[in-house]
Amino acid sequence: MVGAGQPAFVIAEAGINHQGEMKYARQLIDIAAFAGADAVKFQKRKVERILTREGLDMPYANDNSFGKTYGEHKRVLELSDENYRELKSYAESKGLIFLASAWDEESADFLEELGVPAFKMASADLSNLPLLEHVARKGKPVILSTGMASMAEVQAAFEVVSRHNRQLALLQCTSTYPCRFENINLRVMQTFARKFPCVIGYSGHELGISIPPVAVALGAKIIERHFTIDRTMRGSDHAASLEPGGLQKMIRDIRHVELALGSENKEILPEEIPIREKLAKSLVSAVPIPRGSSLSRSMLTTKGPGTGVSPARMQEVIGKRVRRDLPEDVVIHEEDIEWNS
Repeated sequence: MVGAGQPAFVIAEAGINHQGEMKYARQLIDIAAFAGADAVKFQKRKVERILTREGLDMPYANDNSFGKTYGEHKRVLELSDENYRELKSYAESKGLIFLASAWDEESADFLEELGVPAFKMASADLSNLPLLEHVARKGKPVILSTGMASMAEVQAAFEVVSRHNRQLALLQCTSTYPCRFENINLRVMQTFARKFPCVIGYSGHELGISIPPVAVALGAKIIERHFTIDRTMRGSDHAASLEPGGLQKMIRDIRHVELALGSENKEILPEEIPIREKLAKSLVSAVPIPRGSSLSRSMLTTKGPGTGVSPARMQEVIGKRVRRDLPEDVVIHEEDIEWNS
Protein backbone atom coordinates (compact mmCIF):
# COMPACT_ATOMS: atom_id res chain seq x y z
CA MET A 1 0.00 0.00 0.00
CA VAL A 2 1.25 3.46 -0.92
CA GLY A 3 -0.39 6.69 0.20
CA ALA A 4 -2.12 8.25 3.19
CA GLY A 5 -1.48 6.46 6.46
CA GLN A 6 1.41 4.48 5.00
CA PRO A 7 5.19 4.89 5.30
CA ALA A 8 6.90 6.62 2.40
CA PHE A 9 7.59 4.19 -0.44
CA VAL A 10 11.30 4.49 -1.28
CA ILE A 11 12.39 3.74 -4.84
CA ALA A 12 16.14 3.31 -5.26
CA GLU A 13 16.74 4.46 -8.84
CA ALA A 14 19.55 2.44 -10.41
CA GLY A 15 18.65 3.80 -13.82
CA ILE A 16 21.51 3.23 -16.26
CA ASN A 17 24.21 3.29 -13.58
CA HIS A 18 24.87 -0.40 -14.29
CA GLN A 19 27.12 0.63 -17.23
CA GLY A 20 25.37 -2.02 -19.34
CA GLU A 21 26.89 -4.81 -17.23
CA MET A 22 24.91 -7.37 -15.24
CA LYS A 23 27.55 -7.62 -12.51
CA TYR A 24 26.98 -3.95 -11.70
CA ALA A 25 23.20 -4.26 -12.01
CA ARG A 26 23.18 -7.08 -9.43
CA GLN A 27 25.50 -5.07 -7.18
CA LEU A 28 23.08 -2.14 -7.34
CA ILE A 29 20.25 -4.42 -6.28
CA ASP A 30 22.36 -5.61 -3.34
CA ILE A 31 23.02 -2.01 -2.32
CA ALA A 32 19.33 -1.08 -2.52
CA ALA A 33 18.31 -4.07 -0.43
CA PHE A 34 20.96 -3.43 2.22
CA ALA A 35 19.96 0.24 2.43
CA GLY A 36 16.35 -0.66 3.17
CA ALA A 37 14.67 0.53 -0.05
CA ASP A 38 11.20 -0.73 -0.92
CA ALA A 39 11.89 -0.98 -4.65
CA VAL A 40 14.77 -0.86 -7.08
CA LYS A 41 14.20 0.71 -10.49
CA PHE A 42 15.95 0.50 -13.82
CA GLN A 43 15.09 2.03 -17.22
CA LYS A 44 13.72 0.08 -20.17
CA ARG A 45 13.85 1.47 -23.71
CA LYS A 46 14.40 0.49 -27.31
CA VAL A 47 17.01 2.94 -28.52
CA GLU A 48 15.83 2.94 -32.15
CA ARG A 49 12.27 3.50 -30.95
CA ILE A 50 12.98 6.67 -28.95
CA LEU A 51 15.50 8.41 -31.22
CA THR A 52 15.47 9.43 -34.89
CA ARG A 53 18.33 8.53 -37.17
CA GLU A 54 19.62 12.05 -36.67
CA GLY A 55 19.50 11.60 -32.90
CA LEU A 56 21.22 8.21 -33.12
CA ASP A 57 24.02 9.56 -35.33
CA MET A 58 24.65 12.69 -33.28
CA PRO A 59 28.33 12.88 -32.24
CA TYR A 60 28.74 12.17 -28.53
CA ALA A 61 32.39 12.54 -27.64
CA ASN A 62 32.87 13.43 -23.97
CA ASP A 63 34.23 11.96 -20.75
CA ASN A 64 30.95 10.18 -20.00
CA SER A 65 30.43 8.66 -23.44
CA PHE A 66 30.41 4.93 -24.14
CA GLY A 67 30.44 5.44 -27.92
CA LYS A 68 31.28 7.88 -30.69
CA THR A 69 27.62 8.68 -31.35
CA TYR A 70 24.65 9.12 -29.02
CA GLY A 71 23.11 5.95 -30.44
CA GLU A 72 26.25 3.92 -29.74
CA HIS A 73 26.39 5.36 -26.23
CA LYS A 74 22.76 4.46 -25.51
CA ARG A 75 23.07 0.92 -26.92
CA VAL A 76 25.97 0.12 -24.58
CA LEU A 77 23.80 1.08 -21.61
CA GLU A 78 20.87 -1.17 -22.54
CA LEU A 79 20.25 -4.56 -20.99
CA SER A 80 18.53 -7.42 -22.80
CA ASP A 81 15.02 -8.67 -22.11
CA GLU A 82 16.52 -11.78 -20.57
CA ASN A 83 18.71 -9.58 -18.36
CA TYR A 84 15.55 -7.89 -17.07
CA ARG A 85 13.95 -11.24 -16.27
CA GLU A 86 17.03 -12.25 -14.30
CA LEU A 87 17.19 -8.92 -12.47
CA LYS A 88 13.51 -9.02 -11.49
CA SER A 89 13.96 -12.48 -10.03
CA TYR A 90 17.14 -11.42 -8.25
CA ALA A 91 15.56 -8.26 -6.81
CA GLU A 92 12.57 -10.20 -5.50
CA SER A 93 14.92 -12.73 -3.88
CA LYS A 94 16.36 -9.76 -1.97
CA GLY A 95 12.92 -8.60 -0.80
CA LEU A 96 12.67 -5.70 -3.28
CA ILE A 97 9.92 -4.73 -5.67
CA PHE A 98 11.34 -4.55 -9.18
CA LEU A 99 10.40 -1.53 -11.31
CA ALA A 100 11.60 -0.03 -14.56
CA SER A 101 10.53 3.16 -16.30
CA ALA A 102 9.04 2.53 -19.73
CA TRP A 103 10.34 4.91 -22.41
CA ASP A 104 8.26 3.56 -25.30
CA GLU A 105 5.14 1.47 -25.92
CA GLU A 106 7.05 -1.72 -26.74
CA SER A 107 9.04 -1.45 -23.50
CA ALA A 108 5.82 -0.87 -21.55
CA ASP A 109 4.34 -4.02 -23.13
CA PHE A 110 7.44 -5.98 -22.19
CA LEU A 111 7.30 -4.73 -18.59
CA GLU A 112 3.65 -5.72 -18.37
CA GLU A 113 4.56 -9.21 -19.57
CA LEU A 114 7.41 -9.23 -17.06
CA GLY A 115 4.89 -8.61 -14.28
CA VAL A 116 5.97 -5.30 -12.78
CA PRO A 117 3.36 -4.14 -10.22
CA ALA A 118 3.41 -0.48 -11.36
CA PHE A 119 4.65 1.74 -14.16
CA LYS A 120 7.07 4.59 -13.53
CA MET A 121 7.14 7.23 -16.27
CA ALA A 122 10.12 9.53 -16.65
CA SER A 123 9.89 13.32 -16.76
CA ALA A 124 10.96 13.14 -20.40
CA ASP A 125 7.65 11.48 -21.23
CA LEU A 126 5.28 13.58 -19.13
CA SER A 127 4.10 15.35 -22.30
CA ASN A 128 4.12 12.10 -24.31
CA LEU A 129 0.39 11.70 -23.85
CA PRO A 130 0.03 8.78 -26.29
CA LEU A 131 2.54 6.75 -24.26
CA LEU A 132 0.90 7.75 -20.97
CA GLU A 133 -2.49 6.66 -22.27
CA HIS A 134 -1.04 3.36 -23.52
CA VAL A 135 0.37 2.65 -20.05
CA ALA A 136 -2.68 3.89 -18.14
CA ARG A 137 -4.93 1.49 -20.04
CA LYS A 138 -3.02 -1.42 -18.52
CA GLY A 139 -4.73 -0.75 -15.18
CA LYS A 140 -1.65 -0.79 -12.96
CA PRO A 141 -0.53 2.13 -10.76
CA VAL A 142 1.23 4.89 -12.70
CA ILE A 143 3.94 7.06 -11.14
CA LEU A 144 4.73 10.26 -13.04
CA SER A 145 7.82 12.40 -12.56
CA THR A 146 7.16 16.04 -13.42
CA GLY A 147 10.57 17.51 -14.25
CA MET A 148 10.85 19.90 -17.22
CA ALA A 149 7.08 20.47 -17.10
CA SER A 150 4.66 23.33 -16.61
CA MET A 151 1.57 23.03 -14.41
CA ALA A 152 -0.55 22.90 -17.56
CA GLU A 153 1.44 19.89 -18.78
CA VAL A 154 1.08 18.18 -15.40
CA GLN A 155 -2.66 18.83 -15.55
CA ALA A 156 -2.89 17.34 -19.03
CA ALA A 157 -0.92 14.24 -18.02
CA PHE A 158 -3.07 13.79 -14.93
CA GLU A 159 -6.25 14.00 -16.97
CA VAL A 160 -5.06 11.50 -19.58
CA VAL A 161 -3.98 8.91 -17.03
CA SER A 162 -6.91 9.37 -14.66
CA ARG A 163 -9.43 8.84 -17.46
CA HIS A 164 -8.31 5.21 -17.49
CA ASN A 165 -6.67 4.68 -14.11
CA ARG A 166 -7.21 6.34 -10.72
CA GLN A 167 -4.09 4.72 -9.21
CA LEU A 168 -1.80 7.64 -9.91
CA ALA A 169 1.12 9.41 -8.24
CA LEU A 170 2.77 12.71 -9.14
CA LEU A 171 6.39 13.32 -8.13
CA GLN A 172 7.80 16.83 -7.89
CA CYS A 173 11.06 16.79 -9.80
CA THR A 174 13.55 19.24 -11.28
CA SER A 175 15.50 17.73 -14.17
CA THR A 176 18.96 19.16 -13.66
CA TYR A 177 21.92 16.98 -12.65
CA PRO A 178 22.78 17.74 -9.94
CA CYS A 179 19.92 20.07 -9.05
CA ARG A 180 20.72 23.28 -7.18
CA PHE A 181 18.86 23.52 -3.88
CA GLU A 182 17.12 26.76 -4.85
CA ASN A 183 15.54 24.92 -7.81
CA ILE A 184 14.10 21.97 -5.90
CA ASN A 185 10.81 23.70 -4.97
CA LEU A 186 9.42 21.18 -2.50
CA ARG A 187 6.38 23.40 -1.94
CA VAL A 188 5.13 22.32 -5.36
CA MET A 189 4.11 19.08 -3.64
CA GLN A 190 1.66 21.06 -1.53
CA THR A 191 0.22 22.62 -4.68
CA PHE A 192 -0.12 19.16 -6.20
CA ALA A 193 -1.85 17.90 -3.05
CA ARG A 194 -4.43 20.68 -3.24
CA LYS A 195 -4.98 20.34 -6.97
CA PHE A 196 -4.81 16.62 -7.69
CA PRO A 197 -6.58 13.78 -5.81
CA CYS A 198 -3.69 11.34 -5.97
CA VAL A 199 -0.52 10.24 -4.18
CA ILE A 200 2.18 12.92 -4.06
CA GLY A 201 5.92 12.33 -3.87
CA TYR A 202 9.40 13.57 -4.75
CA SER A 203 12.09 12.47 -7.20
CA GLY A 204 15.44 14.11 -6.57
CA HIS A 205 18.81 14.63 -8.21
CA GLU A 206 20.36 17.02 -5.69
CA LEU A 207 23.57 16.59 -3.73
CA GLY A 208 23.42 15.15 -0.22
CA ILE A 209 20.71 13.33 1.70
CA SER A 210 18.82 16.09 3.52
CA ILE A 211 16.04 16.85 1.03
CA PRO A 212 14.09 13.54 0.83
CA PRO A 213 13.43 13.42 4.61
CA VAL A 214 12.16 17.00 4.42
CA ALA A 215 9.94 16.01 1.50
CA VAL A 216 8.49 13.24 3.67
CA ALA A 217 7.83 15.75 6.46
CA LEU A 218 5.92 17.84 3.90
CA GLY A 219 3.78 14.89 2.91
CA ALA A 220 5.65 12.94 0.22
CA LYS A 221 4.49 9.32 0.12
CA ILE A 222 6.91 8.23 -2.60
CA ILE A 223 10.61 9.06 -2.65
CA GLU A 224 12.74 8.26 -5.68
CA ARG A 225 16.49 8.83 -5.57
CA HIS A 226 19.28 7.90 -7.97
CA PHE A 227 22.10 5.86 -6.49
CA THR A 228 25.32 4.35 -7.75
CA ILE A 229 28.20 2.12 -6.77
CA ASP A 230 30.72 4.96 -7.12
CA ARG A 231 30.01 8.58 -8.09
CA THR A 232 33.30 8.75 -10.01
CA MET A 233 32.28 6.05 -12.50
CA ARG A 234 31.92 7.00 -16.17
CA GLY A 235 28.40 8.01 -17.16
CA SER A 236 26.10 11.01 -17.00
CA ASP A 237 24.00 10.04 -13.96
CA HIS A 238 26.63 9.06 -11.42
CA ALA A 239 27.50 12.60 -10.29
CA ALA A 240 23.89 13.24 -9.21
CA SER A 241 23.54 9.87 -7.47
CA LEU A 242 24.05 8.74 -3.90
CA GLU A 243 26.74 6.24 -3.05
CA PRO A 244 25.79 3.19 -0.94
CA GLY A 245 26.38 4.84 2.43
CA GLY A 246 24.41 7.90 1.39
CA LEU A 247 21.43 5.84 0.24
CA GLN A 248 21.40 3.92 3.50
CA LYS A 249 21.59 7.09 5.60
CA MET A 250 18.89 8.82 3.55
CA ILE A 251 16.46 5.95 4.11
CA ARG A 252 17.41 5.84 7.79
CA ASP A 253 16.64 9.55 8.10
CA ILE A 254 13.33 9.17 6.26
CA ARG A 255 12.24 6.51 8.73
CA HIS A 256 13.40 8.67 11.64
CA VAL A 257 11.36 11.60 10.32
CA GLU A 258 8.28 9.42 9.97
CA LEU A 259 8.66 8.27 13.56
CA ALA A 260 9.23 11.84 14.70
CA LEU A 261 6.06 13.11 13.00
CA GLY A 262 4.17 10.91 15.46
CA SER A 263 0.81 11.87 16.88
CA GLU A 264 -1.18 15.10 16.60
CA ASN A 265 -2.14 14.80 20.27
CA LYS A 266 -0.09 16.60 22.90
CA GLU A 267 0.12 14.53 26.06
CA ILE A 268 2.59 13.43 28.72
CA LEU A 269 4.27 10.26 27.53
CA PRO A 270 5.05 7.45 29.98
CA GLU A 271 8.75 7.88 29.21
CA GLU A 272 8.54 11.53 30.29
CA ILE A 273 7.11 10.89 33.77
CA PRO A 274 10.44 10.08 35.51
CA ILE A 275 12.05 13.12 33.85
CA ARG A 276 9.10 15.31 34.82
CA GLU A 277 9.37 14.19 38.43
CA LYS A 278 13.08 15.00 38.43
CA LEU A 279 13.04 18.35 36.63
CA ALA A 280 9.60 19.89 37.14
CA LYS A 281 8.64 21.96 40.18
CA SER A 282 6.29 21.35 43.11
CA LEU A 283 4.74 23.55 45.78
CA VAL A 284 7.20 23.70 48.68
CA SER A 285 6.91 25.10 52.21
CA ALA A 286 8.79 28.42 52.44
CA VAL A 287 8.50 28.42 56.25
CA PRO A 288 7.55 25.86 58.90
CA ILE A 289 3.76 25.33 58.69
CA PRO A 290 1.99 23.90 61.77
CA ARG A 291 -0.76 21.32 61.35
CA GLY A 292 -4.18 22.93 60.79
CA SER A 293 -2.74 26.18 59.43
CA SER A 294 -4.51 27.86 56.56
CA LEU A 295 -2.08 28.22 53.69
CA SER A 296 -1.15 31.71 52.45
CA ARG A 297 0.97 32.71 49.47
CA SER A 298 3.83 33.81 51.72
CA MET A 299 4.06 30.25 53.13
CA LEU A 300 4.69 28.74 49.71
CA THR A 301 7.41 28.65 47.07
CA THR A 302 8.20 26.43 44.11
CA LYS A 303 11.11 24.03 43.80
CA GLY A 304 12.00 20.63 42.41
CA PRO A 305 11.53 17.73 42.35
CA GLY A 306 8.16 17.63 40.66
CA THR A 307 6.73 14.87 42.80
CA GLY A 308 4.25 16.99 44.73
CA VAL A 309 1.38 19.36 44.08
CA SER A 310 1.93 21.30 40.86
CA PRO A 311 2.66 25.04 41.08
CA ALA A 312 -0.15 25.42 38.54
CA ARG A 313 -2.53 24.79 41.47
CA MET A 314 -1.16 27.62 43.62
CA GLN A 315 -4.44 29.57 43.71
CA GLU A 316 -6.41 26.43 44.45
CA VAL A 317 -4.17 25.62 47.43
CA ILE A 318 -4.25 29.06 49.08
CA GLY A 319 -6.75 29.01 51.96
CA LYS A 320 -6.63 25.23 52.43
CA ARG A 321 -5.53 23.73 55.74
CA VAL A 322 -2.63 21.33 56.17
CA ARG A 323 -3.11 17.87 57.69
CA ARG A 324 0.33 17.65 59.36
CA ASP A 325 3.24 19.74 60.54
CA LEU A 326 5.31 20.73 57.54
CA PRO A 327 8.94 21.67 58.13
CA GLU A 328 10.46 24.41 56.05
CA ASP A 329 11.63 23.47 52.54
CA VAL A 330 9.69 20.26 51.95
CA VAL A 331 7.58 19.25 48.96
CA ILE A 332 3.85 19.46 49.64
CA HIS A 333 1.92 16.37 48.53
CA GLU A 334 -1.78 15.82 47.85
CA GLU A 335 -2.27 14.01 51.14
CA ASP A 336 -0.79 16.95 53.10
CA ILE A 337 -3.79 19.17 52.28
CA GLU A 338 -7.42 19.12 53.45
CA TRP A 339 -8.99 19.80 50.08
CA ASN A 340 -12.48 20.22 51.55
CA SER A 341 -11.42 22.88 54.05
